[in-house]
Amino acid sequence: MDFSAVNWLAVIVAAVVTWLFGAAWYMGLSKPWLKAARLDPATMSKSPLPFVISFIAELVMALVMSLIVGAMTGGEPSLVAGLVFGFVLWLGFVATTLSVNHRYQGFGWDLTIIDCGHWLGVLLIIGAVIGWFGAAGVAG
Repeated sequence: MDFSAVNWLAVIVAAVVTWLFGAAWYMGLSKPWLKAARLDPATMSKSPLPFVISFIAELVMALVMSLIVGAMTGGEPSLVAGLVFGFVLWLGFVATTLSVNHRYQGFGWDLTIIDCGHWLGVLLIIGAVIGWFGAAGVAG
């Protein structure tokens, strides 16, 4: 893998923006999400660890997306390519995985829709940022 083409600024910006998007998404949908996930806010841990793990995961996702989009576009990512890859990766891996996991875990489709919507937004944002910023050393 050629990490020299990675635009690290784009990776960091994508991770920050998606983390903020996730905060807004789940704050806005907190009541239906808590109900769908069968969670009681009174008994939930107040640890910051899930937030840290979320940011690290989104940083890794942005790095991997950068590598994929860069490789598949010959090192010339674009906004459209980023959005297309974000959607395709979401559909092929995230939506399918969440659908399977939630069925085995006995959760309803409401949780799947909320969580899938979040991850669709994350991958589209990452793809857009990676594509918009372009490859390392290339003006976006």
